[in-house]
Amino acid sequence: MILNVSGRCDIVAFYTPWFIKRIKEGFFDVRNPFVRNNVSRIYFNDVDLIMFCTKNPIPILPYLKDIKKPILFHVTITPYGNDIEPNVKSKKEIITAVKKISKIVGSDNLFIRYDPILKNNKYTIEYHKKAFSKLCSMLDGYVKNIIVSFVDMYKNVENNKDILNLIEFNDEDYKAIGTYFSKTASKYGMSVQTCCEENNLCEYGFIKRDCISRNLAFKMTGKVYKKWRERDCECVEMADIGVYNSCHHFCKYCYANYDEKKVLDNIKKHDPTSTMLIGHLEKDDIIKVRK
Repeated sequence: MILNVSGRCDIVAFYTPWFIKRIKEGFFDVRNPFVRNNVSRIYFNDVDLIMFCTKNPIPILPYLKDIKKPILFHVTITPYGNDIEPNVKSKKEIITAVKKISKIVGSDNLFIRYDPILKNNKYTIEYHKKAFSKLCSMLDGYVKNIIVSFVDMYKNVENNKDILNLIEFNDEDYKAIGTYFSKTASKYGMSVQTCCEENNLCEYGFIKRDCISRNLAFKMTGKVYKKWRERDCECVEMADIGVYNSCHHFCKYCYANYDEKKVLDNIKKHDPTSTMLIGHLEKDDIIKVRK
């Protein structure tokens, strides 16, 4: 089993003490986001690989060497300010942490996500080109893989349309980003790719690869995994232990937060001693062990 920590919430940034406690106690309880009383119990002994997805890996750094499982990191670094990412930590601090991670898990197991790219009167194509070039130069020698995506019209994006003031991408925009990003990444010995994008930019030098492919999963674990049925890409199936509407970053483009009042309510319900991230087991919950 591949443990996703997490596509639903930045557990590393805000809930690392809970995560480490769950590892020590040996299992996680995960409430089904669509069928409330269905709970999956995941035993840590059944985990083959941990995939950390985060905007702030700093809290997990002291524990990495003690986690006796293969580790894959996806660290998102985007060039936006507090207008769009109100609670994201300083990018310089994140980059310093990324360099430390690279030395621990290896550059082959570390992916940077420049994700998502959005366009408005402030964050122009030229702005992104300069930001991407600076990012690559700062990570030179520490990172080999960068994943790019473009903003999607999630519910949260629609809710924040007056803040985001998005301008639709045109063919020239895709060409400019594809050409410049590919050339810049190559200059620093990095590959650049999209995942699950209609415009994969391969004609401009991007490589076609999934975020966590069967080949990569096999290389890290020696096991073969099924395709992730819930997604349109070819990524392998993972078990996500996060909860939607529980991330403190409040990024205005986020797909996992779509009700800020619910986020605030969920934050209050977090108990570091609970077996699940938000709230507790309830009397009528049906617990099934996930293998």
